[in-house]
Amino acid sequence: MAATETNTTLLTQEQLNVINSFDSDIIGSVQQQLAPVYEAYPVLTTVIWGIPLANIIAATILFWLILALRKLFTKIVLVFLQRISKRTETFYDDRIISALKHPIRFLFVIVAFHVFFLLIYKETTFIKNVLDTLVVYTLFWAILNIVEALKELTYAATSKFNPDLSKEMGNFILAILKILIAGIGLAAILTVWGINVTALIASLGLGGLAFALAAKDTASNLFGSFALLADKSIRIGEWVKVGGVEGVVEDVGMRTTKIRSFEKTLITVPNQLVANQPIENFSRRGIRRIKMHIGLTYGTTSEQLLKIKADIEAMLRSHEGISQKDSLMVYFDSFGDSSLNIFIYCFTATANWAKYLEIREDVHVKIMQIVEANGSGFAFPSQSIYVESLPAQTEP
Repeated sequence: MAATETNTTLLTQEQLNVINSFDSDIIGSVQQQLAPVYEAYPVLTTVIWGIPLANIIAATILFWLILALRKLFTKIVLVFLQRISKRTETFYDDRIISALKHPIRFLFVIVAFHVFFLLIYKETTFIKNVLDTLVVYTLFWAILNIVEALKELTYAATSKFNPDLSKEMGNFILAILKILIAGIGLAAILTVWGINVTALIASLGLGGLAFALAAKDTASNLFGSFALLADKSIRIGEWVKVGGVEGVVEDVGMRTTKIRSFEKTLITVPNQLVANQPIENFSRRGIRRIKMHIGLTYGTTSEQLLKIKADIEAMLRSHEGISQKDSLMVYFDSFGDSSLNIFIYCFTATANWAKYLEIREDVHVKIMQIVEANGSGFAFPSQSIYVESLPAQTEP
């Protein structure tokens, strides 16, 4: 990594040197063009804050001209490139052009300020470092945008290893890649300000122990994310319950897992907790359970009760929405306080929530029809009070 940062730093420094030499040529040419103006209009030689008036005017005009060219470039050149890219079979070139749009627009702002300070002879070492820092920042901003634009390529590559977790693994790789690019960019910026990156990294070793202690939880979360990817416990879009958190998984990151609850709140759970707690994954069941008790009135005869029980079981055995491969039970369960209870236990042939509700509703209606057809009814909580005798009434 140190070698990569060194090469990147050298490359960045060479690019900045080319820019500086190019700026010197431009300023020299501009000053030659201003010489006749000084001779024709001596008033422009007036010095304001140590700057010739002609240079101030020229710097202001060029500043706004470059900003105008920025808009022109965005509207014409980028549109032209997009039209060309549409003729190609791949869509990645369109994404790259769209990703570079904002960095290029910002680069024109940097150039405008660069030329402005050069023309007024106010480009101090500090201003030069700030502008060079913005150039490096824009370069790595463009690289990060390109990486994000080409994320589908990462998903396609990870799908060859594990199609089920291609998005999760791809996001993990993209996160690491972005961190590396941002680290190299930071090293390049530090070099612009004259900071020895190699010596800085070596000095960080003195505080390695403190850093390790501070990063203990981060490391635990990182290994937790590895465990989740290896175990294939959860995937994006699945309905899960982890501890007391229940909802749909939106993202499995390097440090945390984001779960959208059914109240639409976003819950962020550290990966070490997800990896170390039982995970109930509702999306991976192929069936859903129907479990109920129905209570018949005590006026129901034994023949009616057995007929109702048999009819309900036959209905469930022939119902296309009920799974016939799993447990299916219908039994006279108990004598309740106010009802004769029949226990019904079965599974739907689908795990889809809406389909499940539709099937369960149909089962309920058909049970009601069976009970009504057999001359019985559903009981409700009630109490009967029997009075053995009443107190004798006394005459007044």
